[in-house]
Amino acid sequence: MTLLDLRLLTVQEYHLMAEIGILDEDERVELLAGQIVKMAAKGTAHGAAVKRTEKLLENRLGNRVLVRLQDPVRLNNYSEPEPDIAVVIPDPLYYEDHHPTPSEIYLIIEVADTTLRTDLGIKANLYAQSGIADYWVLDVNNRQLHVFREPSQDGYQSLVILADDASISPLQFPDTSFLVREMLRPMQF
Repeated sequence: MTLLDLRLLTVQEYHLMAEIGILDEDERVELLAGQIVKMAAKGTAHGAAVKRTEKLLENRLGNRVLVRLQDPVRLNNYSEPEPDIAVVIPDPLYYEDHHPTPSEIYLIIEVADTTLRTDLGIKANLYAQSGIADYWVLDVNNRQLHVFREPSQDGYQSLVILADDASISPLQFPDTSFLVREMLRPMQF
């Protein structure tokens, strides 16, 4: 069996498909490495972890950042994922005229309940190749945080997996820290 020679879509073509109605505006898809990929349904644990993390980041980082939820970021001409959380440089227009690009992104967080393999695999590679310096995957099922740093074209050179009792600081904001468990559902006693 030989590999197919795929014709990849550009971000511009992807947007055009939405504008002319080929892609329905309610369709949950994103462009990854030139391919349109269906996004997983959002479960309740996922939604709660995203909201907890958003509030935590906003409370601790304040006006130094803009926290975007499930909005596109443009990595390059072939990838425009919609990460669960993107912590970006504040923009007076709130990115009305463009989606944030790697030079405007401080931190990307994906929350995984059913998407752990994708978030640790293809998405980690895409973010690394685009130069995203700080990428976290919050594994809600195993109560762990995968912290990817030192991006390269071959992937991230540093991966640390933190338990829920560990402390973490965003790379660009070492003066601000919080416990992994603050992003997770409180433990039942």
